[in-house]
Amino acid sequence: MQELFSVTGLILKAEPFGEYDRRIVILTKERGKIAAFAKGARKQGSRLLASTNPFCFGEFKVFEGRTSYSISEAVISNYFEELRDDFEGACYGMYFNEMMDYYTRENNDEKEMLKLLYQSLRALCHKSFSHSLVRYIFEIKALAINGEYPGLSEQKNYQESTLYAVSYIVNSPVEKLYTFKVTDSVLAELSEIAEDFRRRFIDRKLKSLDILCELCGESM
Repeated sequence: MQELFSVTGLILKAEPFGEYDRRIVILTKERGKIAAFAKGARKQGSRLLASTNPFCFGEFKVFEGRTSYSISEAVISNYFEELRDDFEGACYGMYFNEMMDYYTRENNDEKEMLKLLYQSLRALCHKSFSHSLVRYIFEIKALAINGEYPGLSEQKNYQESTLYAVSYIVNSPVEKLYTFKVTDSVLAELSEIAEDFRRRFIDRKLKSLDILCELCGESM
């Protein structure tokens, strides 16, 4: 008999599989990023219908097969429903999910990445907080958590406020990241910094970023 175990995580993506099933990718606290199948999840009335969509965060009961995981049940504590009513916010959220799909691996310790993603999605849900600022904080912090933060170029003459903001992002706990706002000029410099890092360290094209740029007017 296959043994069930629980993981806590957030669904990065979901796609149809077969006639009624779904294949989902979950960033978990216990096992890093895992792929799992949810049998019958696309059937009307399925108990997994609503709980196997992107952004769902909660506890998933799974069992491990020879080559993949399967989901038995899910208890969702946050659906991030605000993003379903905010098209722009959802575009940013899908970009964050794709970035995490790129960065994370199975059986790695991805607790900080999961925490960053969760807090970043929460920040997107606050209408008073700039989506662009959330994005740049997310991009810079993800790089730092992944151990790739190279420091700022000494050839650039950034504002003191920008230098402080970047230092705060890199060195602060994830829980305290989204507690400040910046001027438009600092935001522009954070955009430049995040874009430079992304071009240097991300070696593939991200579809969600193309959508974000086209629909929301964000820079590449």
